[in-house]
Amino acid sequence: MHTYLKETAFVFFMLLLISCSKSEKEKNGPVPPNIIYILADDMGIGDIGAYSPNGKIKTPHLDQLSADGMRFTDAHTSSAVCTPTRYGIMTGRYNWRSTLKSGVLWGESEALIDTSRTTVPSMLKEHGYHTAYIGKWHLGWNWGRDAEGNVDFSKPVTHNPNDNGFDYAYGHAASLDIPPYVYVENGKVTALPVDSTESKDKYGWWRKGATGADFDHEDVTPNFFRRGIKYVQERAASDKPFFLYLPLPSPHTPILPTAEWQGKSGLNPYGDFVMMVDDYVGQLMAAVKEAGVEENTLVIFVTDNGCSPAAKPEELTAKGHYPSGPHRGYKADIYEGGHRVPFIAKWPKVIKAGSVNGQTICTTDLMATCAAIVGYELKDEEGEDSYSLLPLLEGNAGEEAFREATVHHSINGSFAIRKGDWKLAMCAGSGGWSHPTPKEVAIMDTLPAVQLFNLKEDPAETINLEAENPQKVEELKTLLTKYIAEGRSTPGAPQSNDGDKVWKQLWWMQ
Repeated sequence: MHTYLKETAFVFFMLLLISCSKSEKEKNGPVPPNIIYILADDMGIGDIGAYSPNGKIKTPHLDQLSADGMRFTDAHTSSAVCTPTRYGIMTGRYNWRSTLKSGVLWGESEALIDTSRTTVPSMLKEHGYHTAYIGKWHLGWNWGRDAEGNVDFSKPVTHNPNDNGFDYAYGHAASLDIPPYVYVENGKVTALPVDSTESKDKYGWWRKGATGADFDHEDVTPNFFRRGIKYVQERAASDKPFFLYLPLPSPHTPILPTAEWQGKSGLNPYGDFVMMVDDYVGQLMAAVKEAGVEENTLVIFVTDNGCSPAAKPEELTAKGHYPSGPHRGYKADIYEGGHRVPFIAKWPKVIKAGSVNGQTICTTDLMATCAAIVGYELKDEEGEDSYSLLPLLEGNAGEEAFREATVHHSINGSFAIRKGDWKLAMCAGSGGWSHPTPKEVAIMDTLPAVQLFNLKEDPAETINLEAENPQKVEELKTLLTKYIAEGRSTPGAPQSNDGDKVWKQLWWMQ
C-alpha cells in the first residue's frame, strides 16, 4: 500500500510538471514554426505543373505542395542571376546595394556579406533557432592560401556561412560548373582534391578544376537532399525550432539527372533533371511529415531566377513546353522570364490549403517575414528592402498592394522598377542574354533608352509604351532614383549603399 501511494504520488508529480511546462510554453506565446527554404537553381515558372497546366514536365510533388499551401503568381527574385538573388534572400537588401553591381561571383571569390550585417539565419539564431545551410553557397568565402596566394585546401575556410549566422554549414562554393569542386563543412574542406576534372558534355558540362576525393558531380543534388532529410529528422526531436536553408545546384548546369530519371520527361535532360528535383522535394516533404513536425513547419519553394538558355529552351518549346510560361526572356534578362519565378509556401497551421495570391512579392521579403514570425522589429540598417509576407500567408491582406514597388536587376546590372501594372526598364534591350542583348543594342543604336510595359495588357512585354506615356516614365524613374539614393525601399531612416554611390548602370543619375 505504501509503495502504491509513493508510485501514485510520483505519477501525479510528473503530470503536474508536464502540465506546468506546457502552461509555461503557452504563456510565452505561440511556438514559432520550423522554416525550410528550398531554392532551386535556374528553373522557370513554366516548369511546374501548378503554374503551367499545359506544360510537358510532370511535377506531382511540387503540384501537391501548391495544393497544400499558397501559390504566388507574381513573385520575383531581386536579380536575374545566382549570386545577387542569394544576397537578397540572406540580407533582405537589394543585391546592387552591395559591392557587386553586376554579374556573379566565382569559385575563389571572397565573401560578399559582411559579418556585421544581420542575415536571416543570424536573426533567427538570436531568437532561439538552430540554423543550417546545406547546398550551393555562391556568396563567396575566404579560402586559406599558401605563400604564393594559391588556394590551400588543407587550411581553414574563413568568413564562411557559419560567420553569417549558420550553426551548421555544408556545401560547395559556387555553381557546379565553376571550380573548385570540394565540399566545405563548418569551415573545413571535407576531402582534399586528388584530381582535376572536366566535362564537355552538351548538357552536363563543367569547367576544368580541382575536385575533392568525395565529390561526385552527379551525386551532389542527391547528397544535399539526403543530408537535408537527415537534418530534419534529427532536429524534429528537439524542442528548439530550426531553419534549414537548402539552396540546390540544380537544375543549373551541369544538367545531370541520375540514371533512373534519364529520358523520363520525353523532352531533354533538363526536363528529366526538373523531374528529379521534384521527386526529391517529395521525399523531403515525406520526411517532414514522418518526423511529426508538418503542422508547424513553414516550407518555401522558390527558384533563384528563370530558366537558363543552357537548358536548350528551343528544344523544349519545339515539343510544346515553355519554361518561362507566357513571359519574355530567360535567366539573366530584365524581362519577366529572367526574374518572375515560382514561389510556393506551405504551413498547415497558418496557410489555407489551395490558396493563390496575386500580390507582387520579392525574394528579399524572407527577412521581414521571419522577423514578423518571431516578433522582432527590424532596425533601420536591417532588411532595407524586405516586406513581411506574414499577413499574406495568414490570408489577412486585402486587395491593396502591400509594397509600393519592386526593383528588378539583370546580369549586366540594368535596372527595372515595377509598380502595379507598370514596369519601367532602364535599358534598351534585355540587359542579359536574350535578343536584343547589350551588344546587339549597341550595334543597332536605334532603340529607345528605356522600355515601359503594361504587364496586365501585355504580359509578354512586346509593346514599348514609353513614347506615349512620358509622365509614367518620369514617375517610375523618380521613384527608382529615390530608392537608390536613400539606400532603402521600405519606410525608415536613409542608409548607404556599398561601394560607389553612382555607378555606370545609373546613367540617368549622372
